[in-house]
Amino acid sequence: MTVLYKADPVRGAIWAERFARLAPDMPFRVWPDTGDPAAIRYLVAWQPDDLAVTLPNLEVVFSVGAGVDQLDLARIPAHLPVVRMIEPGIVEGMVEYVTEAVLAIHRDLFDYALQQQARVWRALQARPASSCRVGVLGLGMLGAAVLERLRLFGFACAGWSRSPREIEGVECFAGDAALAPFLARTDVLVCLLPLTAATSGMLDKRLFDTLPGGASLVHVGRGPQLVTCDLIDALERGQLHSAVLDVMDTEPLPADHPLWTQPRVRITPHIASATRPETAVDVLLDNLRRHRAGERMIGEIDRARGY
Repeated sequence: MTVLYKADPVRGAIWAERFARLAPDMPFRVWPDTGDPAAIRYLVAWQPDDLAVTLPNLEVVFSVGAGVDQLDLARIPAHLPVVRMIEPGIVEGMVEYVTEAVLAIHRDLFDYALQQQARVWRALQARPASSCRVGVLGLGMLGAAVLERLRLFGFACAGWSRSPREIEGVECFAGDAALAPFLARTDVLVCLLPLTAATSGMLDKRLFDTLPGGASLVHVGRGPQLVTCDLIDALERGQLHSAVLDVMDTEPLPADHPLWTQPRVRITPHIASATRPETAVDVLLDNLRRHRAGERMIGEIDRARGY
């Protein structure tokens, strides 16, 4: 019943140490040290490549990330459950990042940064948080946690998802017909959607033009959801005020990419949230127990939907 880890080897060493402490009877290996391939029952990976096919007795594929769009599900046999990572570290990191980004937009830090470059000392009119309407695309685990935190600051919070959701203190919209009304009431749009065929290219000119003039974007979903040329056009037209981007269609972002020189764009290298080995191992061990007991695992995806 060996567990094989195939991701960042530095973090893998932490996983191995914690496994040895908490589950000493369960063999844990870090790729490429696979040992006997026939003994491997569980694969924990960012990108498993062909391992899901070549390991003869594999029973479950676990993603080390909160999403699974980096996995080629077509290369993972249909009988294998695929489980995304749901652990406290991912949630806490995302809540911190999005909260800081929304506050930076609300408190005019983009404008003050430009004033600093121009050596201009001028106070801008401060506004209460209640006057800023935040909208989150995607009401899964991360979206709900982000909205819960933003509510504490007094922001007018709303969320949109494909299927109906109810979140205390949040105006919830659901389905394609509700997307336009949701966007029309949103001053700061946060994208936390999974990457699917329906969400690829979703952040485009039509969507930006449905937002109120001068709205801002915080993009922490997936890079291919953003049509970059439409974002730059919306910023240059003033339809969008600013954008905080943590994910790109091409990563690393090429040095000659036009986003680098956009004065109202802040770029970070896909660091908004990451799995923390210390808590991730606890979650994985609980899921292994669930699997052996014949119970549904936490984070097990619907392969037809892709998340």
